[in-house]
Amino acid sequence: MNERSTVHSVTYDLLRSLRLTTVFGNPGSTEETFLQEFPDDFTYVLALQEASVIAMADAYAQTTRRPALVNVHSSAGLGNSVGNLVAAYHGHSPLIVTAGQQHRELVIGEPYLANRDATTLPRPWVKWSYEPLRAEDVPEAFMRAYAAALQPPSGPVFLSIPLDDWNRPLSGPAVLRDVSTAYAPDPERLRHFAARITASRRPALVFGPEVDRSGGWHAAVALAERLNAAVYSPPLADRASFREDHRLYRGPLGMSVRAVGERLAGHDLVVVVGAEVFRYYPYVPGDILPQGTELLHITSDPAVAAAARVGDSLLGDARMAIELLTEAVAEGGDRVLPEPMPRPGKPTRTPSGPLTPAEVYAALADVRPEHAVFVNESTSTMAEHAQWLPAVEPESFFATPSGGIGWALPAAVGVALGDRDRGVRRPVVCLIGDGSFQYSVQGLWTAVQQGLPVVYVAMRNGEYSILKSFADLEKTPGVPGLDLPGLDIVSVARGFGCQAAEVQSPAELRKEFTAALESGVTCVIVVTTRPQRITL
Repeated sequence: MNERSTVHSVTYDLLRSLRLTTVFGNPGSTEETFLQEFPDDFTYVLALQEASVIAMADAYAQTTRRPALVNVHSSAGLGNSVGNLVAAYHGHSPLIVTAGQQHRELVIGEPYLANRDATTLPRPWVKWSYEPLRAEDVPEAFMRAYAAALQPPSGPVFLSIPLDDWNRPLSGPAVLRDVSTAYAPDPERLRHFAARITASRRPALVFGPEVDRSGGWHAAVALAERLNAAVYSPPLADRASFREDHRLYRGPLGMSVRAVGERLAGHDLVVVVGAEVFRYYPYVPGDILPQGTELLHITSDPAVAAAARVGDSLLGDARMAIELLTEAVAEGGDRVLPEPMPRPGKPTRTPSGPLTPAEVYAALADVRPEHAVFVNESTSTMAEHAQWLPAVEPESFFATPSGGIGWALPAAVGVALGDRDRGVRRPVVCLIGDGSFQYSVQGLWTAVQQGLPVVYVAMRNGEYSILKSFADLEKTPGVPGLDLPGLDIVSVARGFGCQAAEVQSPAELRKEFTAALESGVTCVIVVTTRPQRITL
C-alpha cells in the first residue's frame, strides 16, 4: 500500500477481495466522491429510480447467491428505496445498501440533502445500520456490513458515509475476514423431530423459500419420497422449493387462517421447513391447525420461529436439516396420501371479449421454454400460474415476499443480470398486472441498456382486481381508485426502447411470446384480460 492510499482506494481493494464489483445505483451529489474514477474492473448498473435499484440488486443477490452492493442518494433517495427494501428484508437478500451523507463540517447545521438521523431511516428493514464515526473506519464498516448481510439469517444492511470521507489518507490494506453462511440444527433436537415424524401416520411437509435459497430443492424431494408424505407450498411463497408436478405435491395451502387450517385437515403432523407459520393475507378467522394436528417448524431465522403461533421449533439451515432428517427418519411407503389436485383441463375459449387469466396461462404453457425462470407480480392470477406453469426446477420462480408491488419488473432485470454474470443462459419471463407494471416501469430502460432478453407479459384488466376481491370480502362497497383506465403500456414500453406488441387471442399470444424469446432483446407483450374475483 503506497503513501497516497485513501479511504477510497483501500475500500475498493476490499470490495474486489469480497467480489463486490457490481454496483447497483442511482447517483447523487453526496455519492460522487464514492464513484469518482470508477474502476474499469467494476460494473455500474444504473436504474432510474431507487426502488428499481433495490429490486434489481435483490434479485441479483438471490440469483448469484452472493451479497449485492447498492448505492443510493442520501435522505430522499434512500426514502424512495424503502418500499423494496421491505421486500429484501422479508426475502433475506444480503444487500449492502450505501448512501452518501453531507460533508461532516456541514452536518451540524442540517444542510440541504443531509440524511437526518441517517441510521434511523432504513430501520426496521435492515439487520444493521451504521454511519462511521471516523473516516478511517469506512473500510472496516464495509467488512462488518458484508458479514452481517451474509450470516444467517441473511438480509440487507445499511451504511451512511459522509462525502468527504473518501479522499482522506489511509494506510491499509483493510482487514479481510471470512464468515459462515449456515449453521447446523441441534443434533439431539433433530433426532427428536425425526422420531415424531417417523411415528406420524399422515404427515404433511411444507417447504418454504429458505429451502430453495439454501440449495435444498433436491433434498426436499428426497425427504418427501422417503416419507411418502404429501407436500404443500406455504401461503404466498416468494420462491418455489419443490417440484410442483411431483406425484406427492398437493398444491398451495391458501392465504387465510381458515384456508390453511382446512387444507391441513386429516394430517396428524405438519412439518414446516424454511417458511413462516404462516404468512397470512386476508383476515378470515378459523383454526390455525385442525384439532389433533401437531406442528414442527424448522427455520434459520429465530424471529420467524418466535413469531409462530403454534408448533415446536428447531433452528438451522434448511438444506442441512432436510438432509439430516432424511438419514434419520424411517421409510413410510405404507402411508395413505390425500387425493391429488385435479389437473386443469384446457379452458374453453369464449367467442369474443378479453381472454380469461386461465386462457393466458394455458397459452403460455403451450410454448413454455425449457429452463425458464418466472418472476410474477399478478396477485389475482397466482392460482392460474400454479396450475399452468408449475415450478419444475430450482431457482425458477420468484415473487415479492412483502406484499408491496413494484418489485417484479426490475427484479426480472436483476435475475437476468445475475444469470449473465454467472454464465447461465435461461429465458427470464415476468408475468405482471397492469397496475403493478406502473410502479417501477423505469426498470425497462435498464433492461434495454443492459441488452437483457427479458420477456414481460402484462395482463391488462383495467383495475386492481385483488383489491376488488378484498372489497367483496370486507364488505366495503364504493372504494375509490380501483379502476385503471387509459393505460397505454405498449407506447410506454416502446418509449423506453423495448419491442412491444398487443395481442387479443391465445394464438397471437403464443406467436408473439415465441418471437420475443427468439429476439434476444427486451420485449413487452400486452394482453387484455377479463377481470376476475378470487376467493380469499
